Amino acid sequence: IVDIDETVKSIRKAVEQAERMVGMTIQRVIVGISANHVRLQPCHGVVAVSNENKEITEADKLRVKEQAELVTIPSDREIIDCIPVSYKVDEIEDISDPKGMTGVRLEMKGVLITGLRTILHNTLRAVERAGLEITDIALQPMAAGSLVLSKDERNLGIALVDIGGGSTSVAVFEDGELKGASVIPLGGDAITKDISIVLKTPTEESEKIKIRYGHAFIDDDAEEEMFTIPVIGSDKMQKCNQFVVSDIMEARLIEIFEMVEDEIAKMGVKELLGGYVLTGGVVKTPGVLDLAQHVFQNRVRGAEPNYIGVREPQYTTSVGLITYACRKARSQGLQLGAHTVAAASEPAEKRPSQKAPQKEKAPKNPEDKMSNKMKKFFGVFFE
Repeated sequence: IVDIDETVKSIRKAVEQAERMVGMTIQRVIVGISANHVRLQPCHGVVAVSNENKEITEADKLRVKEQAELVTIPSDREIIDCIPVSYKVDEIEDISDPKGMTGVRLEMKGVLITGLRTILHNTLRAVERAGLEITDIALQPMAAGSLVLSKDERNLGIALVDIGGGSTSVAVFEDGELKGASVIPLGGDAITKDISIVLKTPTEESEKIKIRYGHAFIDDDAEEEMFTIPVIGSDKMQKCNQFVVSDIMEARLIEIFEMVEDEIAKMGVKELLGGYVLTGGVVKTPGVLDLAQHVFQNRVRGAEPNYIGVREPQYTTSVGLITYACRKARSQGLQLGAHTVAAASEPAEKRPSQKAPQKEKAPKNPEDKMSNKMKKFFGVFFE
């Protein structure tokens, strides 16, 4: 965020468009945090089971998670989330969910996700200034991965590459957990700009050319297909063919894929048995998967949400955030929206912990018909 006022305007515009599409008022949102400033570190918590009959409850799981979060982190960072990896009850290890088991001692191994305090608070402040209530915050690669990656893929080792407009996010999963995540400051907008510069045509026209005639792999293009495009600063039209557009697009995409490989190498990952999964709006371009397979020399597949109305790769992260937040709330025995992130402007010293704080949801307005509609919508959506 480089301009909060412009960011607030963009959020309001997006919400207004969504409201018109679904025919209901949107008051609460789930905020996705990008991976460009996050760090992952292991954490560990131990508590005594509080129940008299020694049966482990949700309260015990919550207490051991809070215990795991009591670690020292730099003053400029704040906890975004704590992801349980496995539990241990007394001497029994590698338990996925200890609820209902009996024991004296409960341990949890997890992954602590932290982000830069300034970036996180500016993001939350922009959302709140747009008049929205924050229901939950989540790391975008984690949310997208929970939607489009299978359990086997996450265990074997796989890279999720989300090629968006302004950036490309890379996330590596191994042994069932997120091993690393980063962001490359190149995406579909860079391809559009390249076409505009090389062909000397307006950016708006370049986007249309990319969508209509774009092909990512020169070997499969249609060179004989000719078309005309306007020239910047002139009333003249110039002829162009698909080979030229493909040449521009392939060069930029190869650069992005090579940067993806560099980022994965920096994470210390040497082999990805599960291959690569590509998502994001750019993946719709013909030839992208073939080019990626040629560069990565590994298995590559595309991914998109499997829901009617959002079955497009550019919606993977958005739908992933909703499904991730729902599963997280369900695993904690809560309803989505039962807790919200506190105001970003609240001084740090007033907060009970370093984690992005939460507060109780405001009482429902009996005249507000939106709540029941939202419950019905999400119930049908995730059935």
